[in-house]
Amino acid sequence: MANKKGKGKGPSSSVIAQNKKARFEYHIDETFEAGLALAGWEVKSLRAGKAQLTDTYILIKNSEAWLLGSHITPLNTASTHEIADPTRTRKLLLHRKEIAKIFSRTQDKGHTCVPLKLYWKKNLIKCELALVTGKKQHDKRATEKERDWNRQKARIMRDH
Repeated sequence: MANKKGKGKGPSSSVIAQNKKARFEYHIDETFEAGLALAGWEVKSLRAGKAQLTDTYILIKNSEAWLLGSHITPLNTASTHEIADPTRTRKLLLHRKEIAKIFSRTQDKGHTCVPLKLYWKKNLIKCELALVTGKKQHDKRATEKERDWNRQKARIMRDH
């Protein structure tokens, strides 16, 4: 019998797209996991890794969560019979309590909700959302300094 876990895929291979800019721009307060309502061509494109989450945000409207601004590039072979809109608004699948919590927190000044990454969970595509607050300029500088110091430490450890 073949072992399903030993397919040569590491833990990082399940990540489709990340929003690295969001981690730099915001303090992450709380994270949620949401499903995505997708069309068939979108799933095929995500299997090929054709997704971007930069400048993407979450909108709560009529007690439903929507993903706005995400870009999924259609494959030439996948969407021949359908007109594919790469930046269409996609519905997020969350529990009612989670939607209510996100909505109430985003009404506070300085808070927003952004997607952090798209990833595979078994055969489903999930989106990691985060309730965030904006960083000030000095916080961004401190993050940059810390990143440089960690890089320098790794270089020193590698050389010695």
